[in-house]
Amino acid sequence: MQTGTRVIHAGLPKPAQGGPFLPGPTFASTYHAAGDPADAPFSYGRYHNPTWTQWEHALSELEDGPAIAFASGMAAVAAVFGVALRPGDTAVLPADSYYTTRLLANGYFRDMGVTVKTAPTAGNAQQSHLEGATLLWLESPSNPGLDVCDIAALVGAAHERGLLVAVDNTTATMLGQRPLALGADFSMASDTKALTGHADILLGHVAVRDQTLVQKLHTWRSHTGAVPGPMEVWLAHRSLPTLDLRLARQCENALAIATALSGRPDVVTVRYPGLSRDPAHPIAARQMQRFGPVVSFVLPSRARAEAFLAATLLIYEATSFGGVHTTAERRARWGGDAIPEGFIRLSVGCEDAVDLLADLTQALDKAAGA
Repeated sequence: MQTGTRVIHAGLPKPAQGGPFLPGPTFASTYHAAGDPADAPFSYGRYHNPTWTQWEHALSELEDGPAIAFASGMAAVAAVFGVALRPGDTAVLPADSYYTTRLLANGYFRDMGVTVKTAPTAGNAQQSHLEGATLLWLESPSNPGLDVCDIAALVGAAHERGLLVAVDNTTATMLGQRPLALGADFSMASDTKALTGHADILLGHVAVRDQTLVQKLHTWRSHTGAVPGPMEVWLAHRSLPTLDLRLARQCENALAIATALSGRPDVVTVRYPGLSRDPAHPIAARQMQRFGPVVSFVLPSRARAEAFLAATLLIYEATSFGGVHTTAERRARWGGDAIPEGFIRLSVGCEDAVDLLADLTQALDKAAGA
């Protein structure tokens, strides 16, 4: 089946006369489970839930590998670190990966005795740190800088040295990029963002190629209690059928906006992997099916960036990304990333491109005049 068909039917039960297409959420902490618990399909709410099962079936179909749902993207990150790393191990991370991923690695896991090495995403710079390491963590495109690495090449180099490889695929989603098909051991995503796309839930998942990792991730989730709520999972599954349509519109809009920004003299730099002139484009075009909804650009100063954000009418000022509403923020306000004060991360939504371009233009014009 084609992608648009797969996302609509992924994880749905077989049709039953009089039954719903997607059963409603099951709210239960306790189930009937007499005798041997192994004989009961569900026994306790921290171990399993039928709503999770349907959602995980959907994710597994789209990832082409078994998937495990978590309460948030960071819960999914912690699970990969938790099953892959032990005291004395070494993890190699992108220096420009999601800031909280670096905080977790350099905080809790470093304190636990894990050595953490970092290198930029661009230029496959992490490859020079693989000797003696245990886990290679990749994020491509990186957030918020949108640099890209050659996933297949890095996976090959890492596997030759016995490393496990995890890819944070949040920006691209499994419709834009397939880390498991590129050889990665873990494909992780914060489903809070583009996958669910409505800015109303927190959720994450990890998909794997090796069945032995599935049990380890399940055990981690059960022991740490990093379980998703059934309502959040049901909402995510309800949102999934429109993912193909949403991404198509978002990526089309993102390319139009990136192209327009590239032609403005008041914009210092523009990054979008879908731009033919972007330094990441050659690799992105080989390994990505879609280039994602995020465009990053730099204005000359903090004041100019804040004036731009204050002047927008359709574009909301907010953090996170991937939703149907177009949002933007001056990313340096959070700290932790090596970016200019005038750096804007723009998450392109599903509005009409004509309206978005008009709003972007008038806001930039006002900011330049200010």
